[in-house]
Amino acid sequence: MIVLDGKKIAQEIKKEISEEVKTLIAQGKPAPHLVAILVGNDGASETYVGHKEKDCKEVGFRSTVLRFSDSVSQEELLLEINKLNTDSDVTGLIVQLPLPAHISEEKIIESINPDKDVDGFHPVNVGRMVTGLPTFVSATPDGIIELLKKYSIETSGKNCVVLGRSNIVGRPMANLLSQKAYPGDCTVTVCHSRTRNIKEICAQADIIIAALGSPEFVTADMVKEGAVVIDVGITRVKADNKNGFRLTGDVKFDEVSVKTSYITPVPGGVGPMTRVALLKNTLKAAKLSKSQF
Repeated sequence: MIVLDGKKIAQEIKKEISEEVKTLIAQGKPAPHLVAILVGNDGASETYVGHKEKDCKEVGFRSTVLRFSDSVSQEELLLEINKLNTDSDVTGLIVQLPLPAHISEEKIIESINPDKDVDGFHPVNVGRMVTGLPTFVSATPDGIIELLKKYSIETSGKNCVVLGRSNIVGRPMANLLSQKAYPGDCTVTVCHSRTRNIKEICAQADIIIAALGSPEFVTADMVKEGAVVIDVGITRVKADNKNGFRLTGDVKFDEVSVKTSYITPVPGGVGPMTRVALLKNTLKAAKLSKSQF
């Protein structure tokens, strides 16, 4: 069993990005500039955005966080996004989700310039991904693909089960792994809350991508010997320690890991790869930006 070290791989990629940024600046070009919009005071969102600011600083990007109260109107938010869409100084633009109930996430996502949509959520970028065209792929699926590639994990002809059907992870992950590429060429089954016989389906899988957000859902009896298990979930559960909680994934790691050929830990597996994938997209946006280059 090999534990896939997302933290280590992410650091290696960050170093590569940092060197590219130094080269751009040496050529007289501006450093990529990532702008994040944060609405309200959600603790998890604040943490995520804080990580993104730290990552940007580490690789030499400029970063800006625009904070709005949770009472901001949808119209105000759309006006701000429109300004950023046309600002040549802005390379990439993300809106941290979730948003307050009175704001349509779909309308906000659709309002972002696809050329600055480094989260890869805009329908134009999703469509390009589905058809196998170059685009900004959403960060978590892209990070997982990169992790499989870095460890040279065989995917061609493998049976893959994706647990979860979200537009951010499950659906794009299933599409990418079914494409004629490496990593890819899998036969993919997508399971969700209405799927019958999930245990039996998972037990036939060569690769399991667990993205349900259900702590320790995947147990040893659902995993065949030698399977590759990628755990996307991360949830705080109560624990008898100084913090009062521990982080756990969708996979019961201790009992599942002994049956696997490769497995990701939580934390330290998919999370760091997700963060570095956003940096990769932002650098790509900078290279493609006619206004800056």
